Amino acid sequence: MNRDRIEGGIRHLRGRAKTAVGAVAGRPVPQVEGAIDQVAGAAQYAYGEARDTARGLRQDGERLVGEARDRGREIAEDLGERGQRYRDEALHRGRAIARRAEDNKTATLLLVAAAAFSLGWLSRRAQ
Repeated sequence: MNRDRIEGGIRHLRGRAKTAVGAVAGRPVPQVEGAIDQVAGAAQYAYGEARDTARGLRQDGERLVGEARDRGREIAEDLGERGQRYRDEALHRGRAIARRAEDNKTATLLLVAAAAFSLGWLSRRAQ
C-alpha cells in the first residue's frame, strides 16, 4: 500500500464526514466541499491502486525476464554439452574407421575401387 492510497482513503472519509455534518447542520457549502473531497480522495486512492498494480506488473515482468534468461542459459549449456558429446563421438568413430582402414589396406582399396566403379557405372546409365 502506498502513500496515495492512504491519503486518498483518509481524504475520502474526511469528505464523507464533512458532507454528513453539512447535511445535519443544513449548510450546503460544507456538503459541496465534502463531496469534492470524497471525489478527490477516491481519485487519489484509485491512482495509488494503479501505481501498486503497475509496480506489481513490473516486478512480475522482471521475474519472468530473469526466469527466461536463466532457462535460456540452461538450454545453451545443455546444447553445448550435447554438441561436445556428438563431436567427441564423431571423432572417436572416425578414428576407429581410419584405424580399421589402415589395418586392412587391401580390403579398403578394394572397397574404394568398387564404389568408384559403381558410381561410374550408375552415372553412365543415367545419361
